[in-house]
Order: sequence, then structure tokens, then C-alpha cells
Amino acid sequence: MTSQTEAVSSDQMDDLSSSNDSDTTDQYAADNGIDLATVIEPYFRPDANTIVCGALDDQKISALAEAGVELVINLQPTDELSFDEAAAVERAGMHYQHLPISGAADLKQLKILAFDNLLRQYHGKKIVMHCMSGNRVGAAAALRAGWLRGRKMDTAMERGRSHGLTKLEQEVHNRLLVPR
Repeated sequence: MTSQTEAVSSDQMDDLSSSNDSDTTDQYAADNGIDLATVIEPYFRPDANTIVCGALDDQKISALAEAGVELVINLQPTDELSFDEAAAVERAGMHYQHLPISGAADLKQLKILAFDNLLRQYHGKKIVMHCMSGNRVGAAAALRAGWLRGRKMDTAMERGRSHGLTKLEQEVHNRLLVPR
């Protein structure tokens, strides 16, 4: 006899807990009183320590630093950057990692392994991951969940959506169909 109650993973718990209204108030306090949703567009908060957004500028970097962010992971290729983001992030007192993903062609296992390595290295830290819109971050998160964490298709895709996956959704779905 099978149980109709499924175990909830820690990723799913993070997703569930981030949707509660009281958690929004708690998050505001955890962000040192900075309402990041009003400063950053688009803004995704898949869990308490993870922020996903679009391209950064000096004002957004300053707000993220004030909110207690420790690491910025930039997935934009250099040709998309309009200023020296690494220097701005480091001046603001945060760590900076650059892992360029140009688009679907860069969604390869080696890139996702490098992405996973960064997330493991900074596990438990408050981080921001970004590209132009959050779409590539969402793609990387979904592929990491499916390829490296062994999550089922639906769970991996939902993980990607919670991290900003939109236009690359079909591409990610197709890549997850191929066993790794």
C-alpha cells in the first residue's frame, strides 16, 4: 500500500514558506528594513537566502549590500554589462562571482556543475543571482535540480520558475528529458 502523503524536500519547504504573508514581514526585517521588491525588478525570492533578479546597477547593488547580501553571482556575459559590476559589488562589501551564460547554447552540464559549485561554496549565505531578467538563472536552477539533485521533471521545472525561468522553459524541459 502506498502512502498518499509525499515527503516534502527542503527546496519545497523553502518555496512554501516564502509564500506566507508573515514571512514577508520577517523577510523585510531580515533584509535590514530594505524592501528589495521596490528596488529590484524583476524580483524573485525562492527562499530566505536567495534573491534572483535582472541586471544590476549602482543603486541596486547598494540596496543589496544594505540588505545584508554577501554574494552576487552574475550569469550575464561580459558584452551585456554596461559598467564594472565586479568592482561595484566589491566596493559595496560583497563577494562577486561571474559565470557567463549567453543563452540556451551555454546550458551545458559543465556550466551547471560550475553553478552548483558556487552555490555549495556559499551555502547558507545570503546571495543574489542575476542575468538580464532572471530567465537564465531559472534555467540553471532547474537543470541543477534535475541533473545534479535528481529531482523529477515537475519539481525541477517548478524550481526553475521560482528562480525566474520563462523563455527558456521549453529548452530546459527538453534538456531534462535527456538522461545525464
